[in-house]
Amino acid sequence: MSFMENDVIKAMKDRRSIRKFKADMPEKEHLETIVEAGLYAASGKGMQATITIAVTDKELRDRLAEINRQIGGWDEGFDPFYGAPVILIVLGDKSIPTYIYDGSLVMGNMMLAAHAIGLGSIWINRAKEEFEMPEYKQLLKDLGIEGEWEGIGHCAVGYMNCDLPKPADRKEGRVFWIEE
Repeated sequence: MSFMENDVIKAMKDRRSIRKFKADMPEKEHLETIVEAGLYAASGKGMQATITIAVTDKELRDRLAEINRQIGGWDEGFDPFYGAPVILIVLGDKSIPTYIYDGSLVMGNMMLAAHAIGLGSIWINRAKEEFEMPEYKQLLKDLGIEGEWEGIGHCAVGYMNCDLPKPADRKEGRVFWIEE
C-alpha cells in the first residue's frame, strides 16, 4: 500500500461488479449499513434529493426482475439481478436539478459499502423506465412517497457466488494535468 493509500482507496480499487450471487439473505444490520452509507453521499447544495427503497421481499424482487428483463429485451428466464436477493432502488427527486448526480453518488457509496463489509453488488439500470410505469408509481404512493421521482438505479446486493473478478486494465490518456 502506498503512503497515500488507505482502506477507503483500496476498496475503491478492489470493488467489482458481481454477476453471480447466492440466494442467502444478508443480515439486516449489513443492509442497514449499506443504506446508511448511501445517505451520506455528497449531494448538490446538500439537498439530499434521493430516496432508497430496500427490497428484501422475494415476490416484489422477482416482479422487478421480470419487468427489468422485459425492458432490457432479454430472453424469458434471464435474471437481470443475477440472483441477488436484495435490491436497493435509488430514486431522485425530479424537482432538484442535481438529482441524477446525487443518485449516482448514493449508488457509488452503497456499492463501496457492500464491498467493504464483504458483500457483492452491481448497478443495474432500467429503474427510470420501471418507475415511469403506473404499477411502480403506485408503489411509491402506497409507501406514502409524494412528488415526482425518477429511478436512478438498482443496487443488487448479496453474498458472492464467485471469486472477485480481476480488474480490467485502466485505459491510458484519461487524465490531463494543467500545472504551473
